Amino acid sequence: MDLFTGWDWAYIWAIFVIILDNTIRIVALFVVPHNRRPTSGMAWLIAIFALPVPGLILFLIIGSKSLPKKRVTKQGAINQYVADIAERENRGLISDTSGMRPGIQSAVRLGQTLGAQPMLRGNTATITIDYEHSFELMAQAIREAKVYVHIEFYILVHDETTDVVFQELREAAARGVKVRVLLDHVSSLRNPGRKRTAKSLTDMGAEWSYMLPVRPWRGEYQRPDLRNHRKLIVVDGRVGFTGSQNLVDSSYNMRKNIRRGLHWRDLMVRVEGPIVLGLEAVFQGDWYQETGNYLERLNIEEVPTDFPGDLDCQIVPSGPGYAAENNLQVFVSLLYTARRRISITSPYFVPDGSIMNALRAATARGVEVELFVSEVGDQVLVYHAQRSYYEELLNAGVRIWMYRPPYILHSKHFTIDDEVAVVGSSNMDPRSFGLNMEISMVVNGASFVRDLDEVNDFYRANSRELLPEEWDKQPLWSRLLDGLARLTSALQ
Repeated sequence: MDLFTGWDWAYIWAIFVIILDNTIRIVALFVVPHNRRPTSGMAWLIAIFALPVPGLILFLIIGSKSLPKKRVTKQGAINQYVADIAERENRGLISDTSGMRPGIQSAVRLGQTLGAQPMLRGNTATITIDYEHSFELMAQAIREAKVYVHIEFYILVHDETTDVVFQELREAAARGVKVRVLLDHVSSLRNPGRKRTAKSLTDMGAEWSYMLPVRPWRGEYQRPDLRNHRKLIVVDGRVGFTGSQNLVDSSYNMRKNIRRGLHWRDLMVRVEGPIVLGLEAVFQGDWYQETGNYLERLNIEEVPTDFPGDLDCQIVPSGPGYAAENNLQVFVSLLYTARRRISITSPYFVPDGSIMNALRAATARGVEVELFVSEVGDQVLVYHAQRSYYEELLNAGVRIWMYRPPYILHSKHFTIDDEVAVVGSSNMDPRSFGLNMEISMVVNGASFVRDLDEVNDFYRANSRELLPEEWDKQPLWSRLLDGLARLTSALQ
C-alpha cells in the first residue's frame, strides 16, 4: 500500500514553507542582533522578515565582518608590531603633545590605544590635487629609489595614464631595487586591465600579491565585500605618499564613466620624515597578512635625527582587525574639539549617529560646519543614502557644497579649526568604518591646514551650494529612493 497515495502535496508544501519562514524569522531574532549595531540589526531583521529565504542567503554571504581565524591571528601579530614602534620614543621621534589642546591630546592617545601609531614629529607634507601630476611625483620618487619601492593600492591598473609609474618601476627593478606591490583582489576583477597589470608586474620582476583574495578553491575566502581600500607608496623609507587616489586613469577606464564623461578628483599627500616609516609599518603588516612573510624589521637606528619639517603626524590604520571602528572613534573625538570651524570632504558621506551628533553639537555651539560632496554620483545606492542626510544637515546649519560635474569629488579629508587635519583613504560611511581596511593620517600643524584651506577654496569655487529652499522641492519619489537607500546602507 502506498502511504503517500491521496496526499495533497500542494498543502504539504505550503505547510513546509510556513514552518521554514517562521523558523528563519525566530532564529534571526536570536542571531542577528548579537554584537551588532542596533541600526544594522534592525535593517537585517527587516530584510529577513520581509524575504526570509533571500534575506537569510544574503545574511550568510555578507552578514559577518569577522576575518578568518588565520587572518585574525596574523592581525594580532601586526597590531603588536605597530605597537612596538613606540620604541622610537628613545630617539626623540615621538611628538610632544603637551602643548596641544587637551581634546586633541585625548584623540591622539585614543587612536594609539585603539591600534594607531604614536604621533611623530618633524615631518613635511605636500598636497597635490592634480590627478596626472600626482603620478609624475610618484614616478620621480621611484626614479630616485636605491633599495626598495613598496606600493599598495585598492585599485592598481597599468593603463596609459599610469604608464609613467610603471615605467619607473620597471627601470627600478632592472637596477636591482626591490619592488613589492599589493593590490586588492576583487577590485582587480572588477576593473579593466587586470591581465595587462599582472603581466607588467610579473615581467618587471616585482614581488606582488592580491589583498583579501576571494578564491575558495584555494582556501582563500572571507566576506567578499571586506576590502583593502588603502593607498600608499614608500620609497626607501625616505619618501611616502598616501591619500584618496587610486593608481588608475581618472575615468577608471569604465565604459559607463567614459559615456558620462566622468573623471575623479582626488587628493594625495607626499610626506618626508619619520612618518614615512609609519606608512612602511602598515605596508609590512599587509605584506605579512597576504604573503605570510615578514620583511626586515624597521631599523629605527637609521632614522635621521635632522627632521625635515615641523608637522606632527599620526598614522591610523583601521579595519575589521582593529578595535571597534577605531577610525570612527578618532574622527568623532576630533570633531568634538572644534571651536570655530569644521570642513569635511567625503565622496560617500553616510554618517552614523555619533558623527551626526558631533556635527549637530558643533553647530549648536557656534562652530561653522561645511561639507563638500559631488553633485552627481557614481554609485547609486550610496549616492541616494548620502542624500537622505541632507535635510538633517541643512536643518542643523551645515553648509553643503556640491562639486560640479563632470567630476566625482573623491578626496577624503577634514580640518578642525586652524590646527588639525585628517587625510587618507577613509570615507565617512559604514563601509569605511566597519568593513574596509583603511589608512588615515592625522596632521597637527597650521601650515598643513592652510594648504588644505586653499584646496577647499578651489572646491568651493567649483561647487554650488545646496540651499534648504532647493532641497524642500525634492519630489516624493526621490525622497522615497533616498530613504530606501539609507536603510540598505545599514546592512552590515
